[in-house]
Amino acid sequence: MEAEEAHARLRALGFDEDDSQRLFAHFSDAEARGKRGHGFSRIEWLATLELDTAARPERIQAEPGFERWHGRGALGYLVLDAVVRAQLADPPATARVVVCEDTFPTGMLGGWVRRLADGGLVAALTATSPARLAHPDGGPALIGTTPLAIGIPSTDGDPVVSDVSMGQVTHGDVLAGHARPDELVPFGGEHAHKAFALGLGLQLLVQALVREHAFGAVLLVARPDGDPVPALRAQAEGVRLPGDR
Repeated sequence: MEAEEAHARLRALGFDEDDSQRLFAHFSDAEARGKRGHGFSRIEWLATLELDTAARPERIQAEPGFERWHGRGALGYLVLDAVVRAQLADPPATARVVVCEDTFPTGMLGGWVRRLADGGLVAALTATSPARLAHPDGGPALIGTTPLAIGIPSTDGDPVVSDVSMGQVTHGDVLAGHARPDELVPFGGEHAHKAFALGLGLQLLVQALVREHAFGAVLLVARPDGDPVPALRAQAEGVRLPGDR
């Protein structure tokens, strides 16, 4: 799908120009980074959902170190976009936890923390989704792919962004036809119990903080006191670090 067609399809789904541009920016960034399961193929998937394109997320609680947002039926991408813009406009004095309720789908989490890191903030983000991963010993699917993304800003201008799903492949890869459904298992082979344990912990963390059973996300955002990335890049001597193009 070409960029012009992707934008036209978003408008055809009923999104206004601003929301279409925000969604397009996220999908095109995923395409540019080779994460096509989170790219333009998601537009075709969105067309299969019941969308309330007029819905708007709401910040329902705001304290110095804590915020709670509710999607109010808005697409999860747009909830996180609003949250990121709000944190950049009003950064925490030190740190802030942001709980996002009724927030799904959340897309390429690395894209959200990258924007925060580009704005000079440390960020860690995880989110829940439908159960897709079974225990490595077998049985029904118990947890989502529960990705974890961490963005670390740098004075050299290039943040480090780690974005890891607990699945051997992502659900987006399956939707895009880049992977088979039976490949959607915890990563790690004989050590897959570690990925399952981390995914389970992240899922329960979100579920413990949201007040509804709907899917959600939890963001930690903080002002950095250190600047570890330049020294790491020098030590790595040109090795590609997570999030580099």
